Amino acid sequence: VQLAESGGGTVQTGGPLRLSCAASGYTYSMGWFRQAPGKGRVGVASIDRDGSTGYADSVRGRFTISRDSAKNTLHLQMNSPQPEDTAMYYCAASSVVGAGLRSSAYTSWGQGTQVTVSS
Repeated sequence: VQLAESGGGTVQTGGPLRLSCAASGYTYSMGWFRQAPGKGRVGVASIDRDGSTGYADSVRGRFTISRDSAKNTLHLQMNSPQPEDTAMYYCAASSVVGAGLRSSAYTSWGQGTQVTVSS
């Protein structure tokens, strides 16, 4: 499965931003991960085909993950973004159900889209 992210950019603190990801085929779990400069890649949010979601504590209540399985698209609505949310954001797809935020469970990755939150 090939993945292509869009929607990144620079936003001021508190301003909303919406990321999207288009998948070329059928997927089970899908997720968003991010990597800040000098840090490792960490899970942000995940969603299964049945709508079950999971969030990192740092974004719960601010970010919302959603998917349109019929269109093979994934979204991340980022509300109240903070400077610490600045990172490269990656879309990922898994061939298993319940992959959650474990990056090792994902087999397909997008190229990433940069999100910069200015204070």
